[in-house]
Amino acid sequence: MEWIEGGVCAPQGFRAAGIYAGVKATAHMTAAEAANYSQEIRQGKAGLDSKFDLALIAADTPCKAAGVFTSNLVKGAPIAVCQTHLTDGTAQAILANSGNANTCNADGMEKADAMTKAAAKALSIPADRVLVASTGVIGVPLPVEPIEAAVPALAEKLSPEGSLDAATAIMTTDRVPKNLAVSFMLDGKEVRIGGISKGSGMIHPNMCTMLCFLTTDAAISAKMLGHALRLAVRDSFNMLSVDEDMSTNDTCLLLANGKAGNEEITAAGPAFHTFVQALSRLCRELAREMAKDGEGATKLVVCKVEGAKDDETARTAAKAVICSSLVKAAMFGADANWGRVLCALGYCGADLDVHRVDVAFSSKAGRLSVCENGAGVPFDEDLAKKVLSADEVEILVALHAGAAGAQAYGCDLTYDYVKINGDYRT
Repeated sequence: MEWIEGGVCAPQGFRAAGIYAGVKATAHMTAAEAANYSQEIRQGKAGLDSKFDLALIAADTPCKAAGVFTSNLVKGAPIAVCQTHLTDGTAQAILANSGNANTCNADGMEKADAMTKAAAKALSIPADRVLVASTGVIGVPLPVEPIEAAVPALAEKLSPEGSLDAATAIMTTDRVPKNLAVSFMLDGKEVRIGGISKGSGMIHPNMCTMLCFLTTDAAISAKMLGHALRLAVRDSFNMLSVDEDMSTNDTCLLLANGKAGNEEITAAGPAFHTFVQALSRLCRELAREMAKDGEGATKLVVCKVEGAKDDETARTAAKAVICSSLVKAAMFGADANWGRVLCALGYCGADLDVHRVDVAFSSKAGRLSVCENGAGVPFDEDLAKKVLSADEVEILVALHAGAAGAQAYGCDLTYDYVKINGDYRT
């Protein structure tokens, strides 16, 4: 497998685009004011310096499709629309906006449906082949007029080079777009998977405020596509945490058009395993990028657990460490307070022997053992400071109970996180 350029447009038969529609700017305008503002944008009289806030991904032909969504009981209206449209395992386009989550609104479903119809009209496809997603402020009515006004120009802008624009359009408090793709071989055919994602706050295991859109030209049945996506999400996005807040709009969608020409994957086997490996690697890297770009974060923190008796124990232990606010604060201060790691392992609920646990910290500055068999060992505080001051830090946990392992992805907890979220709505 190799990393390639192109994001969601790397696979054959996909185009993408991003545009400024003025979603957040029009949130408190009347429908007439929003329509007028949208017209000014189209005429180049407004929004010229504004970030893209509307993304479109479109396939040349209908695709097999699958999705995974937040487990929060409070869900955004776009999720209900997606779940309905995915009933037959087919889709052809994804329309997503930032700036407004379209959640907890009386007219949310109506406006999510309006988004599908606007995209369907512009692309000349049935509305039930369009999937939608929204991210941003919760509880503010979505101004759909600027979205409807922008979609025709957005569709015209679709391009095989448009993935980065689409990745930029779905950003909220993200500092950088996440735009990746991989290439690998199946049945002697080159297969590609591309992805874009967003999310830097309200991110917690079991989906996060993340949107992730994936495309592939692999030939695979809808059933196996859904199975592959769930397996990939389990060890990537479900192992990601920034602040332990689970969002209402978390959405991960995967479209497969079959243009690579491999023999269709319809059951588990070597081809399916290869596909899952590539998809999982892509999703893990997107998860790492989101963790590193966490709100206010100064460093990526990865907890690697080995020697667990089973996979579930390893995942539970790794997530507990990465979710601990005390561990995250220690990482911000470059403080080798390993007792916080052991504390998190002790309350995580997994069946483990804390008297057999080893803990070490590692980065490009070196590796430092701080705990063996559940007890502290002497270490150099100056070296510890250097190791933990790097922009990527690994917390290494050995349980000495088996052969299973897992990784969880997070970041440090900083003063800026509070500043960003203290006035996020206003």
